[in-house]
Amino acid sequence: MPTTSRKRPRSYDPARTRAAVHAQFGTVREAVRDLTPEQLARPTRLGDWTVRELVAHLGMALTAVHRALDRPAPPKQDVQVTEWAFATGGKAAAIADFTRRLAADHPDLDGYLAGVDDSLRALLAAHPGGRLLQTNAGALPLDDYLVTRTVELVVHTDDLNAAVPGLDLPFDRQALATATRLLADALAVKAPGGATEVRVPPYAVVQCVEGPRHTRGTPPNVVETDPLSWLRLATGRLAWADAVSGGKVRASGERADLAALLPVLS
Repeated sequence: MPTTSRKRPRSYDPARTRAAVHAQFGTVREAVRDLTPEQLARPTRLGDWTVRELVAHLGMALTAVHRALDRPAPPKQDVQVTEWAFATGGKAAAIADFTRRLAADHPDLDGYLAGVDDSLRALLAAHPGGRLLQTNAGALPLDDYLVTRTVELVVHTDDLNAAVPGLDLPFDRQALATATRLLADALAVKAPGGATEVRVPPYAVVQCVEGPRHTRGTPPNVVETDPLSWLRLATGRLAWADAVSGGKVRASGERADLAALLPVLS
């Protein structure tokens, strides 16, 4: 795992984060009601998962909060929220198996997601945001863990749109902003330094990569992209070379090639 940066971690507004989680999940719920059996059986870009399994996984991403709250609170926080990005890959096989079982056990996806939504709202009303959770990354406060849920929801909403032509689910602005900032900050932790400026307007700007630090004027090494392209790059949905050649990324300077640092989520 990359060494945590000494820079003070970004703070997130807890009320806005909670609202963003509910809003993005609500968008998914509305769409699922209208998906046909043929659409639910469509393949996705996530290995052999179907749309049905992808939807079940979206519910699972929120029931992770339930499962964490069921466990005793750890004695103290031992990681920052950015470190969650580096702790997901090792659980991929177990997550895939769990997702397939969920999809098989819940043929009524609308009912399943409704239950997840209702129980999450009840849990968040009952537990303070500072309540510590033992997560796959380490001990985090509930409010910080909800920040990671925006990544799950936004990235997998994008996966749904890619899998079902014409679906075009919208992204809650706060959810998209939060997910973008978390993964941009994770890049800065993975490759600490000040030689390269990564811009994801209008949500994030971070300094990263070892080398001469820029102090004034136009930075010599600049990477700029849009939020969805950044999320696809950071999660391995889009290759760096394809993003550059397709005009999704503008990169200038000898230290502006991020290919070796992507994906961030691992």
